[in-house]
Amino acid sequence: MKLLNKIICLSMIGLTVMGCNQTNKEVAVETEAETKVTDEVSLTKDQYKVADIQLGEIEMRNLSNVIKASGELDLAPESMVFISAPLGGYVRSNGLLPGQEVRKGQVVAIIENPEFIDIQQQYLESRSRMEFLQLEYKRQEELRKEDVNSAKTFQQVSSELKMMRARMSGLQQKLSLIGINVNSLQAGRISRTSNLYSPISGYVITSTVNKGKYVMPTDVLFELGDKSDLHLALNVYEKDASRIKVGQSIRFALANSNEYNRVAKVFLIGKATGTEGTVPVHCHIENVGASLIPGMYAKALISVTEDLVTAVPSDAIVNDAGDDYLFIQLKNDAKGYTFKMIPIKRGIEEDNYTEVILPQQFNQGSQLVLKGAYALLSAMKNVEE
Repeated sequence: MKLLNKIICLSMIGLTVMGCNQTNKEVAVETEAETKVTDEVSLTKDQYKVADIQLGEIEMRNLSNVIKASGELDLAPESMVFISAPLGGYVRSNGLLPGQEVRKGQVVAIIENPEFIDIQQQYLESRSRMEFLQLEYKRQEELRKEDVNSAKTFQQVSSELKMMRARMSGLQQKLSLIGINVNSLQAGRISRTSNLYSPISGYVITSTVNKGKYVMPTDVLFELGDKSDLHLALNVYEKDASRIKVGQSIRFALANSNEYNRVAKVFLIGKATGTEGTVPVHCHIENVGASLIPGMYAKALISVTEDLVTAVPSDAIVNDAGDDYLFIQLKNDAKGYTFKMIPIKRGIEEDNYTEVILPQQFNQGSQLVLKGAYALLSAMKNVEE
């Protein structure tokens, strides 16, 4: 009887163990199945459209060894002019507004000064006197050849003619300086005003002119600039300056933007450091637009290496439980779209792009999810729940 009871007990234990093993196997299979599908997610065509998914491929970008610098947009010295009234006088024209465009040779101001009348009068009198002396010189020269007059008389006329020519030349320069055309005086027309002309085509930076105001020769009436030669003046720390070369391309952005989509090229590197330990680096700007004006603050990225790395837009990377992932497209058929999440490692981040270190088995031609990755991660979490 005891033996029979022991046999029954052993049989029951065996059956129990077999049942447990079977249950564990089923759980393991289910867990394994869950593991296989947790890194994939499927969307219908409507869901795909709502998620606004955008696809692309891995890019090769230069993200390493980048020097960051800041500065401002500036004009070259030859592109800036200051306009003054050389002899002073009263302003008889309306001023120009800052930002107003001007053309080369355009009248920017009309100045009135009684001294202008005196200079023109002296010029006309001197011209008349010189015409007389030129005739007298020829007459005395002929007489001297015939030995009718004395050498002293001929020398006096010759000397006076030279002096009058020098006086005429000086008066011509004065008239040119104050903006009065000598040809207009040939008819004897004397003006009490003169024009100030723009020597360049550009725009007005500053204007201090008011109608009726008396200005001195040292007063600056206008500051004009030619924006066609606008350039970028950067301040680079001296430890980085030696790594920059003339002709090197840089990317820069304005203060209110984070997109470094403007391009410039280095044309001059300073040879001395400033008070803050920086070296000036000047760059020509490609495609200067109307929105760029001198004085704007700018920030730049200067790449000093030719090494390329695999990179994606930073928005394409998702983080889950402390790990980073990318989504790739597995299928695209009539039923919808299927995506797979693959683990990656982050590298250098710059200009909204991030270097990624991919698994060895990654297919370089795979279509990546560049936009909408977090929508896929959210959908995946919902499926798991």
